[in-house]
Amino acid sequence: MELTSKQRKILEKAAHDLQPVVIVGGAGVTEGVIKMVDDSLASHELLKVKFNEYKDEKVELTREICEQTNSTLVRVIGNVAILYREAEKKEDRQFDL
Repeated sequence: MELTSKQRKILEKAAHDLQPVVIVGGAGVTEGVIKMVDDSLASHELLKVKFNEYKDEKVELTREICEQTNSTLVRVIGNVAILYREAEKKEDRQFDL
């Protein structure tokens, strides 16, 4: 899903008070990390992923996570990536984009 700058701003504002749900540590992006991101997106649509390790590769790793979870990168701020995936059911959608 391609986001417009207006949609990105809406999602960034919504993500401001969120705490990172997934943390990428020394093991990197494992199947467990991918599953956790996928499950979290299924229930929340919007989440933050924090990079405690691999900070230099965070953009590439975030793109890999997005590809494997069918999500969209909203923005990378510092060592935190904001990801979005629209809920499958219309009644479960939190954002009207």
